[in-house]
Amino acid sequence: MIQVPGCRPPWWRLPRLPAWSVLPLLAGCGDAHLSFLDPQGPIAAAQRQHFWWVIVITLTVVLPVLVLTPLILWRYRYGGHARYRPHWAFSKLADLAIWGIPLVVVAVLGSLTWRSTLALDPYRPLPSDQPPLEVEVVGFDWKWLFIYPEQGIATLDELVIPAGRPISLRLTSASVMQGFFVPALGSQIDVMNRMVTRLHLEADAPGVFPGRNMQYSGREFYRQRFVTRALSADDFAAFTTRAHAQGRAFTPEVLDRLMAQNTHAALARALGGHTEDSHADDGATGDTSGVSDEHTVPATLGALDRAPLHFTRLPSDLFAAIVAHRAPDWDHAIAPRPANPPLSADATPGATP
Repeated sequence: MIQVPGCRPPWWRLPRLPAWSVLPLLAGCGDAHLSFLDPQGPIAAAQRQHFWWVIVITLTVVLPVLVLTPLILWRYRYGGHARYRPHWAFSKLADLAIWGIPLVVVAVLGSLTWRSTLALDPYRPLPSDQPPLEVEVVGFDWKWLFIYPEQGIATLDELVIPAGRPISLRLTSASVMQGFFVPALGSQIDVMNRMVTRLHLEADAPGVFPGRNMQYSGREFYRQRFVTRALSADDFAAFTTRAHAQGRAFTPEVLDRLMAQNTHAALARALGGHTEDSHADDGATGDTSGVSDEHTVPATLGALDRAPLHFTRLPSDLFAAIVAHRAPDWDHAIAPRPANPPLSADATPGATP
């Protein structure tokens, strides 16, 4: 039986339906925002609109084929009453339709794709009256580290962001090429060693969205998942303050453990931490670090969550050092400071977009 996380099976029996027939059901599955078809941000919403435009335009070619093929087979079947024309060879109208319609479709699709590609450029900042939150992302084997340079903290496999405020991501890999993707927010982007890519996202409202590595990067790549939590401005400030108070110091030992090939739970055990289940990387649900109940991971997404690991007292050049393959400057740490709520439109931005 096909089961979709966060959804109850409909009253009819799913086993009698082909697998593709349940795909439309994935777009609205309760709290489990699994696809851009259930967009939770402006980028995913634009991608959904683009997707349906492509479907509609393509149907101008596909539908006539699906409709006319059985009609032609029926009309010209053996023993039918269609007019027999053995010497027919050419029709200008038929040639215009056969060649003209696909050419128009390709031209329209090309124009639509070109315009959408420019509009959804991942390097282009999102328009907003608030400065974006800067986050630096590092892909390891097989985990994600999220560094908040403005707040002086870092999280492992947990991207916590304020809802309604743009997020500016700078991404790199400490290993092989990986693919960073939060389907509900949109725009997968490749993450590469010794390179920095950019991505701009935004969540419309508080919620929890699964993310993962979309590239094959070793035997445990399918466990390289993370949770994106969009919080209100007050909750995000509280989360930052709590991470400063409860986070462990980011030491050379922590970086060495991160560089090793291991999973989230294995890293937590190696650092002397704990998870609620010793096999947390197989699907245990961990503590949510005091995030209010409405922002916790739904039970159906428990397999995507782990006991969080938060770090503080980070080297100020940690991200740049990982990109350049050099040791960070451990003598100069980012000074811990509480998070400020997002600036209003008439305030002076405190961060560079």
